[in-house]
Amino acid sequence: MTKGLPRPTVAFVAASWGALLAGAAVYMAGLWNSMMQLNEKGYYFTILMYGLFAAVSLQKSVRDRMEGIAVTGLYFGLCWLSIAIVIALLVTGLWNSGLAQSERGFYAMSFLLALFGAVAVQKNTRDLSMLRAEVAPSADVN
Repeated sequence: MTKGLPRPTVAFVAASWGALLAGAAVYMAGLWNSMMQLNEKGYYFTILMYGLFAAVSLQKSVRDRMEGIAVTGLYFGLCWLSIAIVIALLVTGLWNSGLAQSERGFYAMSFLLALFGAVAVQKNTRDLSMLRAEVAPSADVN
């Protein structure tokens, strides 16, 4: 199953972690320094956490299906629905906010960077885990 699986390069692993950490840290720094009410900050924080989970869950489900691991249609659909919901929540929140256009773009781009980073880190983690399992067959792949 993992024959020919290319090892992620150190540069790609570092870039993936960099994207995840930069996106999440910049998003969080923006929230920390904003003049929003605490409940509004909580809303945007929850969207980030939900988005990161949904992105990783979707990536894992897609990868599982590619590798012939059973994933129910219901769960797969919920993963896609979660991504759509979290993006709709972010867009709705930013659209209705009193933020300047540049601030809206700042939150949207840092959010998307964090989601991309989470997917890439999950992919690299899984690839490296599978490569380690080839060397030590008793290792846990998931």
